[in-house]
Amino acid sequence: MEGRDALRAAASVAGRAAALKVGAIGSAVLLIFLLIVGIIGMSSGSKALADACGGRGMPGAELPGDLGDGSAQLPGESTRKDQIKNAQIIDETAKERGLSGRATLIALMTALQESTLLNLDHGDLDSIGLFQQRPSSGWGTKAQIMQPKYAATMFFFGGDSGDPPGLTDIRGWETMPLGAAAQAVQRSAYPDYYDRHEGPAREIARLGAIDLNRAGTSTGNPGPGGTPGTQGPRANRCDTNPGTPGQPGQPFHDGLAGWPANVKNPRSTEGAIAWAKAEAQNGGSEWYRACLAFVARTYGWGASGVSFAIDHYYQMPPEMKHDKDRNPPAGALMYWETGSRAGHVALYLGGGMIASNDIKRPGYIDVVPATDIETKWGATYVGWAPPYFPEGG
Repeated sequence: MEGRDALRAAASVAGRAAALKVGAIGSAVLLIFLLIVGIIGMSSGSKALADACGGRGMPGAELPGDLGDGSAQLPGESTRKDQIKNAQIIDETAKERGLSGRATLIALMTALQESTLLNLDHGDLDSIGLFQQRPSSGWGTKAQIMQPKYAATMFFFGGDSGDPPGLTDIRGWETMPLGAAAQAVQRSAYPDYYDRHEGPAREIARLGAIDLNRAGTSTGNPGPGGTPGTQGPRANRCDTNPGTPGQPGQPFHDGLAGWPANVKNPRSTEGAIAWAKAEAQNGGSEWYRACLAFVARTYGWGASGVSFAIDHYYQMPPEMKHDKDRNPPAGALMYWETGSRAGHVALYLGGGMIASNDIKRPGYIDVVPATDIETKWGATYVGWAPPYFPEGG
């Protein structure tokens, strides 16, 4: 121990007795304060939760009065009959389109979470129906979404162009955890809530004579001309773009590829990914604290035209920013707040992996899990955006 550390330790011991006396008095005052705050808090806490963003999946609508204890697990008799009827419609839709019993199970878990498997004509904002789909997000008209068969078809297959995406648009959905597959479609503010409905979904399937072990294909048969429905931007209940917030360290999944028409770069997405991987394998040490320069170079630019990585994200057009969404497509740029002015950006390669500088070796590029930026650096994931460099040169 150094001399100054020893002096500090001695001073700490000498002052500890006095601190304990003061601390005892302070604790008593604090206890009284907490009791007062607690009483006030109990009267206001439910209001704060009710007004919070992200009503999807709570669900954000009043439910029938015979719902037993207010959960999907213990409904009243008439509600259970409605749940079974709706479950059978969902399963019939899946069977007709060649999807497996697993697809039905995911849909039942989703509908239990979103609407308690009831065909609600109201919800948070303009959310309606079994899956609380929104007309403003491209799921169809209100009249269409209120038809259970249509709503189920949209959940399984999404829109004609893959926007909004349905279950079969999610790469690897058939091997994903059930709740993760549901979340990939719904992009809820409560991504962990779907899993809790697996047991109730299986019980409803049993009561409705639904075979959850039925085989099927991963893509099914969307039918001639694709799925009916209007097209439109996918919107969040609170933000302009949907988010799948998750928690630090939770996995990232591949989303749908395809950039807006004004995203034009000297190098293609496939070329950028190949260039980044080659740099990670054979590149030099020129990338120390140069994350934005690196991702610009991957797409063929000599410079990004922006000074800081985090500014590059915040200067993106609103429709290009996908705040906290953990489903970026391969080739997307992913951004983090790091506590420093610059922030961090990396190139998403797909499969949960990124090409990033400085994470393993200062100055070098390495291919690492995207979660490393959170778990190793303690950074805060901000979101992803297309490789858009309007000031690149």
